Amino acid sequence: MFDKGPDVKALYSDHGDELLRFLVRRTGDTEIAADLWGETFAQALGSRGRFRGSDEQEVAWLYTIARRQLARYYRRGEAECRAMQRLGMERPAISAETEAQIVQRAGLDEMRDAIAAGVAMLSDGAREAITLRIVDELSYSDLASRLAISEQAARLRVSRGMRTLARVLDVQTLKEAREG
Repeated sequence: MFDKGPDVKALYSDHGDELLRFLVRRTGDTEIAADLWGETFAQALGSRGRFRGSDEQEVAWLYTIARRQLARYYRRGEAECRAMQRLGMERPAISAETEAQIVQRAGLDEMRDAIAAGVAMLSDGAREAITLRIVDELSYSDLASRLAISEQAARLRVSRGMRTLARVLDVQTLKEAREG
């Protein structure tokens, strides 16, 4: 007898693209996102018999699995990368065509355009603070030293700039939802 639980095939059909976009946007890497996406559905299929929620909770359950896969990836990612390099192993590459399809389905080009538009809206100080903190990965103390401001002021600039970017991305997400 088959396990009862969510219809994973229906979840895949109804939410597969949306979930892939979710993962691509959080990793910024189509290959990693595709791996996590596959693992998420494999985990969903394997654990569907233990799901005890209602039909309305199935999508939340699927995204919970995806978030756990993503967290596990970030926890293990650095160690796995070092181990693969030590062993001379490389992750098999996905084809350029598949990558282009994932980028298109995930809306990465639109997201990049929205981020660029949001960054352009920032003050020079906020733009520089975000670039140093997010892109260059400086600590707040190093950021403050570089900008000759207090650490608290550096945190405030980054926070305000990120809020502006979040609003721009929220507008873009709503626009995509209406169009999709």
